[in-house]
Amino acid sequence: MQAVTLFGYAFLSNVALAVLPHEPAVIWYGARLGVWPTTLIATAGTVVAALVDHRIFVPLIRRAAARRAFRAADPGPAKSFRAARGLPWLFARAPFAVIALSGLTPLPFFPFKAFAFLTGYPLERYLAAVAARSVPRYALLAWLGVAVRLPSWLMVALFVLLLIPLVRTLPCLRPSAS
Repeated sequence: MQAVTLFGYAFLSNVALAVLPHEPAVIWYGARLGVWPTTLIATAGTVVAALVDHRIFVPLIRRAAARRAFRAADPGPAKSFRAARGLPWLFARAPFAVIALSGLTPLPFFPFKAFAFLTGYPLERYLAAVAARSVPRYALLAWLGVAVRLPSWLMVALFVLLLIPLVRTLPCLRPSAS
């Protein structure tokens, strides 16, 4: 049951522009399931979320681009992901490495996800890069859960702390423009 819960949480915390932090859950389950089971289950949930995102957003982006091109009356040839303009040169040259190495940084993943979708990066390569990104990150977090037994109250506090950026986006908590 814990494995199913972790898989579901990993999916929900990584699908689209998810706002749920996955770090506390991976640390928590690392202490309960072990490093490698936690790593593999959380990675599987993340890869399934990446599959869903790619299947939804890439066609939407293509349709939007086609509409813009139709309105411009000059559709022009379709560009490959390597020929896309306006992307950082490193992503255009080595998208797999950029996505895979992004897991070792504290940076949010959504900009890298957006680059992959905007450039039409192939699904299979994208999923492999997401898996390569997730395994070392989740292994380190799960190991932290095993190595340092954090009390439950601290895990809850970490979860709440990681939710603070979400609070600013809630309409009911925004200051009104009077």
